[in-house]
Amino acid sequence: MSSLPLELSPRSATAGTRPAATLRSVFGLREFRPLQSEIIDGLIRGEDAFVLMPTGGGKSLCYQLPALHREGVALVVSPLISLMKDQVDALCANGVNAAMLNSAQAPAEQSQVHRALDEGALDLLYVAPERVLAPGFLERLAQRKVALLAIDEAHCVSQWGHDFRPEYAGLGVLRERLPGVPLIALTATADPQTRQDIVDVLGLGQARHFATSFDRPNIRYTVVEKHQPGRQLLRFLAGREGEAGIVYCLSRRRTEEVAELLRGKGLRAGAYHAGLAAPVRRDVQERFLRDELDIVAATVAFGMGIDKPNVRFVVHYDLPRHMEGYYQETGRAGRDGLPSEALLLFGTQDVATARYQVGQVASDRQRRVESHKLNAMVGFAESLSCRRQVLLGYLGETRDGDCGNCDICLDPPERFDATEAARKVLSCVYRVGQRFGIKHIVDVLRGSVNERIQRYGHDRLSTYGIGQEHSTVAWQSIVRQLIHRGYLVQDIAEYSVLKLSPAARELLLGDARLELAMPRVKTRKAGKTARAAVELGDDDQRLFESLRELRKALAEERGVPPYVIFGDAALVEMARRRPATAEEFLDINGVGAVKLERHGEDFLATIAADEP
Repeated sequence: MSSLPLELSPRSATAGTRPAATLRSVFGLREFRPLQSEIIDGLIRGEDAFVLMPTGGGKSLCYQLPALHREGVALVVSPLISLMKDQVDALCANGVNAAMLNSAQAPAEQSQVHRALDEGALDLLYVAPERVLAPGFLERLAQRKVALLAIDEAHCVSQWGHDFRPEYAGLGVLRERLPGVPLIALTATADPQTRQDIVDVLGLGQARHFATSFDRPNIRYTVVEKHQPGRQLLRFLAGREGEAGIVYCLSRRRTEEVAELLRGKGLRAGAYHAGLAAPVRRDVQERFLRDELDIVAATVAFGMGIDKPNVRFVVHYDLPRHMEGYYQETGRAGRDGLPSEALLLFGTQDVATARYQVGQVASDRQRRVESHKLNAMVGFAESLSCRRQVLLGYLGETRDGDCGNCDICLDPPERFDATEAARKVLSCVYRVGQRFGIKHIVDVLRGSVNERIQRYGHDRLSTYGIGQEHSTVAWQSIVRQLIHRGYLVQDIAEYSVLKLSPAARELLLGDARLELAMPRVKTRKAGKTARAAVELGDDDQRLFESLRELRKALAEERGVPPYVIFGDAALVEMARRRPATAEEFLDINGVGAVKLERHGEDFLATIAADEP
């Protein structure tokens, strides 16, 4: 075995020792975190378990330690090679005989891992779900002593989950092919519907459920209206030099643009996305882990399984598509428990783009799921109540009182006695049979005249038109706050219809009062048009006219209207800010990557040629 690249260690002598002793001797930890000891003891006894713990909560130890106390090899199903590698490397560093099988390995390396498995030399073997379902693998495994089965990132089994993977849905076969082997499923994020799917798919009907609090009190949540995001990011980073952080972007091009912007300001930043060559991605990840890079601008592919404890901030440059992903990604900050920041730049254009993309999903069921999750994410960003309360509520955890560590708590909105408004909403939900969503409820309260209301006869209800005192936006805010506070629930399996929770009874019967945040109804700001150019100074006005001439010439050349090149608002902003670089030009409202590529050189030259 000495020729193996696995560098296997002598098997740990754990028979007869207590798990707490293994925790100290193998993993170097002094005490268990909440519920870990109970989960580990049960798994050692051969019991199944379903575990929900936040990112950084210690999920991996729940199966790694029992693997050393049960005879045979523990099979760990994991979705990403990078996640497997990090955990295998950490285990091997602790003297645990761990290995992985994945498509990136050379045939010779895979053969060596198979040999170690056949010889009973492994404590843990990490595999992708595709490997588990590959012909012959389970037959080979059935000939070995299997200590336990661990399904990491178990939310991937559910079509309701935020990261559904069809190959995960086939893992239920493990219970049939390896009967009597204890199984543990683990996830950091799963709404109630996803949790039930995990139980059903993996055959965990008799398993004990363990759930620690999802709260990460050391993380401060802040949502800022997106405007000139490049500058907003730079302002946020001012004074954070040398701190480690991740900036999440939705597109590959955006990650590179953001990384270039940061490098242009002297910051140690790199880009990470699936379009980069594997060696480049590995280099960025390793340099970040080694503190040679402070900031990584990345797509969501980056971060899963990376145990870097000193990430001080996570910025979402674009709106995430779901709360699960947002929670998981922000959870990569402050794993060491020290104060950390989570900043979300929230833009209406991001929402419009996301809704369009959801609308392109072919499957009605999946489109409904994704629409529900996007609406929840938008509701979080627009919330006027404690961010942490909203986030935990979505994950099925009720929090009493505000957190004091989010932008809403630190700069609270005006509050009002919402008892009567809440009763109107709850009564309306009840009278429509708890079979309609937010928009319909608000339409009924506002007395809207539309075909749907008339078809169902809801214009004859006592609650029809009783909400004229609030605008549509205000009522939507009130309904969302009632959801966040636990008086209403949205049933994702039933087209996100609103239903009353048990807590609603007291309010409806008049036995309780309720205070909510006063809706901050945004008034539409007058857009910058050509008229705004009149307010420009003489020098800026001259440049504005030059830009208009250039725009006209380009439009004629391409055979399109001038506004297709750039709108007046963009030209006004260019004239005022006078961008000098591609990064600054991209920061202009109305300039995207394609327009930068097509027109950036011409406009930057015109701006440079105009001297105030």
